[in-house]
Amino acid sequence: MARKSFRQAVNEAIRQEMARDPRVIVMGEDIAGGMGAPGEDDAWGGPLGVTKGLMPQFGRERVLDTPITESGFIGAAAGAALTGLRPVADLMFVDFMGVCFDQIFNQAAKFKYMFGGKARTPLVIRTMYGAGFRAASQHSQCLYPLFTHVPGLKVVIPSSPYEAKGLMIEAIRDDDPVIFFEHKMLYDVEDEVPDEPYTLPFGEANLTREGDDATIVAFGRMVMLANEAADQLGAQGISCTVIDPRTTSPLDIETILEEVRATGRLVVVDEASPRCNMASDIAAQVAERAFEALKAPIRRVSPPHTPVPFSPALEDLYLPDVEKIISAVRAVMAAGGRKAA
Repeated sequence: MARKSFRQAVNEAIRQEMARDPRVIVMGEDIAGGMGAPGEDDAWGGPLGVTKGLMPQFGRERVLDTPITESGFIGAAAGAALTGLRPVADLMFVDFMGVCFDQIFNQAAKFKYMFGGKARTPLVIRTMYGAGFRAASQHSQCLYPLFTHVPGLKVVIPSSPYEAKGLMIEAIRDDDPVIFFEHKMLYDVEDEVPDEPYTLPFGEANLTREGDDATIVAFGRMVMLANEAADQLGAQGISCTVIDPRTTSPLDIETILEEVRATGRLVVVDEASPRCNMASDIAAQVAERAFEALKAPIRRVSPPHTPVPFSPALEDLYLPDVEKIISAVRAVMAAGGRKAA
């Protein structure tokens, strides 16, 4: 099985679905290239090159450059989905959602409900998120909790190249609007990815590590850090289960509850700001539905409630990291009546 980067996995997923289904189109800023300009007849493929090469293969009628007007082209993508196309729209940075949020949460998310379940809106909105790229507070936020809050949207957060390809193909084939979050620090991460198309189901969490002492739930890039923390803790005699929910809407809360009941301890790692984030939501649901199983208070590992700093030193301090996850696990172990190794 070939090793591919996260960037290549997303590109391959879109490419294979465009080849399979002529209704799939791609639209966004800087994805097709200016017509008549000198040089290569292609664009960079978005700011980090994810869709590069699609336009030469599928043409400008299916790979559409848009004006720098998110409210316009996200609204157009929602309308195109209603007419039978399957658009993949590139929002670029999730921080730009403020320009087009009405088109997403007041329109696309509600079409099915407003039309008595008869409307289909097979729309995928790809967007980059996350800190660590030295892109400052207006290009580094984790805003997936805001979209998770909106009924009618499906929210996908892949954690690896393998997950990215399977979840992207599933998103394109889905008949509901999907917000697909790609952490910009994952684009160069490599993993074994099958060449053939495959799907991964929404609402089914993946256990990346299995253990008896504590449960760690993490999202997106944080899954990689949680796995590293679990490996280090395992070498010290503390075995952890690591859960990657894959999607926050739908959320596989049953798997999380099952694993918490088995270990009695929960740490949730979430790069989003701490107020009303996914860590808070999961902690509340576990406390409500599995309180009797808890041996220790739930611990959340999230950034402080501040904008993402531009200073590299401050940004590194801001982010959850392996040591913070290890510290949280040790805390629940100590509070749960077992001395941490």
